[in-house]
Amino acid sequence: MGVSGSGKSTIGKLLSQEFNIPFYDGDDFHPKENIEKMSSGRPLNDKDRQGWLEALNDLALKELKKSNCIIVCSALKQKYREILIQNIETQSEWIYLSGSFDLISKRLNSRENHFMPSDLLKSQFDILEEPRDALRVDISLSPNEIIKTIKRVQTETTEFGIFGLGVMGKSLCRNLAKSGFKISMYNRHVVDTEVEVAKNFKTQFSELSEAKAFDDIAAFVNSLQQPRLILLMVNSGKTIDLVIENLLPHLSENDVLIDGGNSNYKKTKERFDYLKSKNIHFIGAGVSGGEKGALNGPSIMPSGDKEAYALVQPYLEAISAKDKNDLPCCTYIGSEGSGHFIKMVHNGIEYVEMQLLAEVTTILEALGQNPDAISDTLGSWKNAASSYLLDITALLLKKKDNDGDWLVKKILDIADNKGTGNWTTIASAELGVPSTLVATALFSRFISFYKDERRQLNKLFDKNETSELNLTSTEILEAYQFARIINHYQGFKLINEASNTYKWNLNLSEIARIWTNGCIIKSILMQDLVETLKYNSNLLTNTELIDSVNQYKSAAKKVVQQSLLNDIATPALSEAIQFLNGITTTYSSANIIQAQRDFFGAHTYRRRDDDSGKSYHTIWDKLTNNY
Repeated sequence: MGVSGSGKSTIGKLLSQEFNIPFYDGDDFHPKENIEKMSSGRPLNDKDRQGWLEALNDLALKELKKSNCIIVCSALKQKYREILIQNIETQSEWIYLSGSFDLISKRLNSRENHFMPSDLLKSQFDILEEPRDALRVDISLSPNEIIKTIKRVQTETTEFGIFGLGVMGKSLCRNLAKSGFKISMYNRHVVDTEVEVAKNFKTQFSELSEAKAFDDIAAFVNSLQQPRLILLMVNSGKTIDLVIENLLPHLSENDVLIDGGNSNYKKTKERFDYLKSKNIHFIGAGVSGGEKGALNGPSIMPSGDKEAYALVQPYLEAISAKDKNDLPCCTYIGSEGSGHFIKMVHNGIEYVEMQLLAEVTTILEALGQNPDAISDTLGSWKNAASSYLLDITALLLKKKDNDGDWLVKKILDIADNKGTGNWTTIASAELGVPSTLVATALFSRFISFYKDERRQLNKLFDKNETSELNLTSTEILEAYQFARIINHYQGFKLINEASNTYKWNLNLSEIARIWTNGCIIKSILMQDLVETLKYNSNLLTNTELIDSVNQYKSAAKKVVQQSLLNDIATPALSEAIQFLNGITTTYSSANIIQAQRDFFGAHTYRRRDDDSGKSYHTIWDKLTNNY
């Protein structure tokens, strides 16, 4: 691509000979009316170009079914290039022949028998939008030098880099390679502990045979074509800041760094602004799906500069999971750190889903079911409540240790966390959103930390072990379903509040859609929410969900009641009911709290019988009404 006179046809033909693939000159596909218009000295407009660009796209699609091809086209605007590579984004590479107006003008004036006069050159420069995602070649070089440059980049450089080969990084490398991308892989060198990690990893899998492996940062960065696209798969926090500082001396303007870890969304905003000042793009991308998801297709939640996202979009969408309509479970979330915020809330919802299944398992065990029977019970719920977490819980309950006992019974009952549940709870408090279930699930994990104290207190307090649970499997399922609806309501309410507060303009339905596959919280319920959220951001005002909540509430109350009578801890199931009771109470007990605040702190209050919004204060320790 390039303006008329930049040498596109000459270079295209030489490349065609060099690589032995077909060559097509876009000028040959102009309709007669376009040629007549340019010949008369009038520049083409977007409407004139539309059919021409679509014809070239059709040509590319047909040729790619057979092999490869080289197409020469001015492609001066980004939207033209988007039409040209529609449906072949991951199979296309741009070469931009760049030169000054004076140089190209001289060439045009010396060119004979072409329908476009040199007088139209200025109009082309006026509309030219230089591509960021192209190999830029200076046309002051000789044709042979240009061919050598292009050939070197094609054969010696790669198109995408992965920095950090932990579990997720390795899986994403394999995913990218299997998707047909030329990649560079980097892992640090630490004497005696991390030696030639990338090189050894490359030898383990056939799909990595063409990948390049490095433990030297400079060599890794230099192996990538520009603008460089580098996915950082390292620990969040100080580690990623250190990695950025180590990379910066080797980067160039418009290179793109992608943080694929679980970073705090506020830190992502800071890094975005910091790197913007250095003309480096930064994208915060939440990645969900664990090791298998990363390998076979994760859910990806990228955010940052939208133009920069366009550079990495073909790669991220190609490796992501696909929804029921075969669309990628990857979408541009929004600006700043919104992608990592969404991943944080995803993890908060995940905390609750895991806690609910743990509580359900405990109740079923109290009913006398062993792990095999509990697994069968959960398996019988798949038609009504299928989800990734339900499925894996049913599977893990069946796993036996070497001695034949159930492995799950031998696991120490202390649940760790990596911080995203903390961040979700903190963000909820900062935004004033009652995400009570995430906090409950998080604090339940904290309680589990106190193993020694739990043992001690168990001996000091009486436990009711004489009562019998009067529950059916269906009632437990309905209680579980009830709590899950409340959980998803709270999660999307938090996202919506953040969207409004930070002006992110988030698409809740699209977020639900990319969570329907590839991620830990994928479920039938999530698939249903895609359509629901198109019309209403408040799930509890949807008619179908209202009917479900009303249907399940009686069972949820009974399950919690029976658990309380039998001293079975069900904090999340209980909180789901308490939250619904609170959010559906027209006149709450908050009036007492506000009166207390006014009594001891003169914080004032508003009156129910005064709609003006006026604040009142009372001298409460006197027997007269003073306002």
